[in-house]
Amino acid sequence: MIQAAIFDMDGLLVDSEPYWREVEIDVFRTVGLEMDDEMCKRTTGLPTDAVVRYWYEKHPWHNRSIEDVGAEIIQGAYDQIGKHAGPMPGVPEILDLFRQRGIPMAIASASPMHLIEAVIDRLNIQSYFTLWHSATLEKRNKPHPDVYLGTARKLGVEPTVCVAFEDSGNGLKSAHAADMLTVAVPADYEFDDPKFNIATLKISSITQFNQQKLTELETQLSISTTIR
Repeated sequence: MIQAAIFDMDGLLVDSEPYWREVEIDVFRTVGLEMDDEMCKRTTGLPTDAVVRYWYEKHPWHNRSIEDVGAEIIQGAYDQIGKHAGPMPGVPEILDLFRQRGIPMAIASASPMHLIEAVIDRLNIQSYFTLWHSATLEKRNKPHPDVYLGTARKLGVEPTVCVAFEDSGNGLKSAHAADMLTVAVPADYEFDDPKFNIATLKISSITQFNQQKLTELETQLSISTTIR
């Protein structure tokens, strides 16, 4: 049976993406790059340093270092999300579902640890999780599998008996590469993007995940284990 549920954070547990976009637009303006929401969506799910490099390669600037721009984006997001962000729909219910089943839960995020902890405090969900882990503490960030493998290792379970929940394509690649069962929860604007086809299950909202869906995943896990 499934022995752990591992959740991405931004855009999955917390409605943080609007704040990330707002901060990115403001900070990139300081280097002469005028952004909008649609441009920001191109890099959703990427680590902040990768986002900054992406835009630097397309629109180079010379008045600030890449590191300085990235640090200001992270600090701005920390401030805005920590003060204003709320949970995504269905979050309390899905956490209660896994708690009732006695399945340990963890967070595996591309965000730095201080932002993860700010979100956990903001949503008051500390008691649900056995641990939380940041990909910034691993050698490679998402889309590489390191953060999911590291989280499974810290939980003391094999990756193959974990289910990972992700809202972004890069995050999904990370969990899939770790050989976990995956539940993709894409945003409306990219729900039909083929990059989500690798998911074990795709839903439009966490509110759609229930006991029946969990049973279906465990059945699929049982079948794949038997085949192996």
